[in-house]
Amino acid sequence: MDVERVTGELYALRPSEFTAARDAYVAEARRAKDKAAARAIAALRRPPLAVWAANLPARERPEEAARFLALGEALREAHRTLDGERLREAGRQRHRLVAALVRTAAALAEEAGHPVSDPVLGEVEQILHAVLARPEVAGPWAKGRLTTLPETAVGFPAVPPETLAARTPTVPPEPRAGARRKGPAPTRDEQGKGEKAAKAETAKAEEAERARAAAGEARTVLARRERERDAARETETAARTAAEEAAERLRRAEREREEAAEAAAVAERTAGETGAALRTAEQALDGARDAVARAEKEVRRHGRAER
Repeated sequence: MDVERVTGELYALRPSEFTAARDAYVAEARRAKDKAAARAIAALRRPPLAVWAANLPARERPEEAARFLALGEALREAHRTLDGERLREAGRQRHRLVAALVRTAAALAEEAGHPVSDPVLGEVEQILHAVLARPEVAGPWAKGRLTTLPETAVGFPAVPPETLAARTPTVPPEPRAGARRKGPAPTRDEQGKGEKAAKAETAKAEEAERARAAAGEARTVLARRERERDAARETETAARTAAEEAAERLRRAEREREEAAEAAAVAERTAGETGAALRTAEQALDGARDAVARAEKEVRRHGRAER
């Protein structure tokens, strides 16, 4: 069995269809004695609704997904190089593209016959931010096979001090021979100020990202609490329905008991009346037998007399 093909097919399904289809493929692989495929397919996990919706643009809109992944690479590179201008520009694109992909995910989910709520779309937004920040999340998402909700992305990984030192020369490079200098070389103080400005820009970008991530985390918690509330409401409704059904069964049983008691009483009365009638009939029968016996005796007596 082609596990790669099956995996792609399964993650293209709606979450409600995933488990049954996966189990059917596992059974098919076992019938074919393909143990490796059966194990690999059985290990596939159904994605949560938000993850399924976030995967949709990667599967259905590859050009948009490619632009989004390129933006993630640009953001990570700008962060590594502390390029403030690139960070600002990429940040502006980031929010625009994330918002666009969230709208795309919502439209695709509705087209697939499984529209999603605003809280779920909030989770989709956080997933897309994680795709931009983390290559290990971007890889599965690019194939439309992300399976779990990633941790909320708060900024980008910190740049080690030694990396920063290696990227920031302490002595300005000498101009090439014959090259015209457009102005005086920056002094050590000016370099320090530029480095501080770059760090400040990075700090601001990270602070803004942390604020957005915190808001996203709050939305995620809200969505989880709403799901818990809905589940509790469904449980309460089911319990109330079960209690009402039990009460109705009790009332029905009480009516049946009353009817049975009344029927038993009628039966007892009938039995009593029938017993009295039976005794009367038996007495009448005994009287009739006595009469017959007397009549036969009288007949025999007359017969002897005639002889």
